[in-house]
Amino acid sequence: MSGAVNNNNNNNNVIELESSDDEVEEAGRVGEQAAVRVPVSDPSFEKLKLDCRSFWQAGNYEIGPSSFVPLQGELEHARVHPKFLHSNATSHKWAFGAIAELLDNAVDEIPNGATFVKVDRIINAKDNSPALLFHDDGGGMNPDGMRKCMSLGYSSKTSNTTIGQYGNGFKTSTMRLGADVIVFSRSTKSGQATQSVGLLSYTYLRLTGQDDVIVPMVDFDISNHWAEPIVYGSQDDWTTNLNTILEWSPFTSKEELMMQFEDIGAHGTKVVVYNLWLNDEGIYELSFDDDDEAYASILYLRKFKNFKILLRGKPIEQHDIAGDLQFPDVVSYKPQLAATANEVTVKTTIGFIKEAPDLLAVAGFNVYHKNRLIRPFWKVTRDGNSVGCGVVGVLEANFIEPAHDKQDFERSPLFIRLEGRMKQMVMDYWKSNCHRVGYKPYNVRGDNHPAGPPKTQKISHAVQRGYGISPTEAHLAPVILSTPSIGNHQEDRPDVQPIIELSADDLGDDSTALSVEQICEENIKLFTRCEEHVQKEHQLKQTVSKLQKELDETRKKCAQLAAYLETRKKQQNLMQ
Repeated sequence: MSGAVNNNNNNNNVIELESSDDEVEEAGRVGEQAAVRVPVSDPSFEKLKLDCRSFWQAGNYEIGPSSFVPLQGELEHARVHPKFLHSNATSHKWAFGAIAELLDNAVDEIPNGATFVKVDRIINAKDNSPALLFHDDGGGMNPDGMRKCMSLGYSSKTSNTTIGQYGNGFKTSTMRLGADVIVFSRSTKSGQATQSVGLLSYTYLRLTGQDDVIVPMVDFDISNHWAEPIVYGSQDDWTTNLNTILEWSPFTSKEELMMQFEDIGAHGTKVVVYNLWLNDEGIYELSFDDDDEAYASILYLRKFKNFKILLRGKPIEQHDIAGDLQFPDVVSYKPQLAATANEVTVKTTIGFIKEAPDLLAVAGFNVYHKNRLIRPFWKVTRDGNSVGCGVVGVLEANFIEPAHDKQDFERSPLFIRLEGRMKQMVMDYWKSNCHRVGYKPYNVRGDNHPAGPPKTQKISHAVQRGYGISPTEAHLAPVILSTPSIGNHQEDRPDVQPIIELSADDLGDDSTALSVEQICEENIKLFTRCEEHVQKEHQLKQTVSKLQKELDETRKKCAQLAAYLETRKKQQNLMQ
């Protein structure tokens, strides 16, 4: 990526975006999600505009011949084609996962004084289209930090507590949300107060035919309480960068750019993502609904003391999943790490959701890494199985590494062993507690399944959203209610008929269900035994290593003693 704009860029292909007075359309029918549509613009430009702003189609274009010619004496170097910005962003399968990345950047600024991050929707005055605003009052970025932020692979986050580490999250997240992003940042470092503006515009790069990622930036020294341009090359280069930013950003003048710093204060960062991506129907992908708010409320495991997340002006109330569980239990797990690693103990809180037994379709483990939710409601039991219905777990697994999009973990041996251990946790908890939510006490003969046809309970979308789960993700077996109501006295009556049961269609033949249950349980037992053998093997290897070191030290001492005795023997011979 380059931080300067080539004066020879051909801007004849630049297409001005026409303004429109059309307002955002919202669906008016009860229960229908509001749909935000694109304002109507010039028909001759609409097709090209939609092609550029429909995310999953934005990378479908032919790459022309490269115009790069190395200067005499200049070494050839690897360049980043603009198409890579789109390819890199496809790691985010859904838009709010990208928003979470930008929230992480603000949370990582808490040690630098950040007290809030605002996420809001604003209007791009050039075409009346919506844009996304992210604003935090962290330490901000100086000119060098801004260039690293806009480049690939640079990361100054080396602390064990920071969430970011790869130097790629800002690019993938912003390019997943929209085609273009402009960043304003103010910082005071090494006694110098600066403010910087940077533009990463996929639209600019495509419509001007660039074959390398050009990122125009301008910097100002504000140490003397006025904005003095910082010129690295020539004044013409600085002016060209400024003009490119004004032409391709939502702002039309230098004064408008400077106004964006007024509410930043002495330090902080403001990110504006515009030309938001559309789906195949021409509707904006992102809408701030209850699902997004629910996801944000459980995004971080521990509640912040002096930091707030504001979503469209509303503070997000952090939700403690573990604190809401019924009949909670805490299970300790010691993962088998490398011989050189320190031993860690992971505590998992497991229990039934607070709505049980009325709602059992929400289940699974919420696995965090460095306080950040990576896998929400990870279901480790097989589909169609009654075991584990309504059982939810919460744990922080800092001993495994998340994927670079922070939506999953790397499938390492540690990850696979953790998955097996969680299956065992669910099985053990279910055996001891299933009668508390209306099931008969668990037994291997499988005679706690009903014989009569049950009634299916439908799960409301509102409750699903309350746990950050969409209807398509509620993939557990249907929950069934019979006519009797549940009372607390049933906890002491294990021989009562089950109140919540699975339908016969889901269970199939009892003998088949029996064999599957036994196989699953036996498989977990074998996995547990395998884990025990692995731990014993690890301990034996440590013992062998320790004994080998002791043997080496003993041999060394023997050699020293032998040399000493040989020297004394020679001295005695000389004296004689």
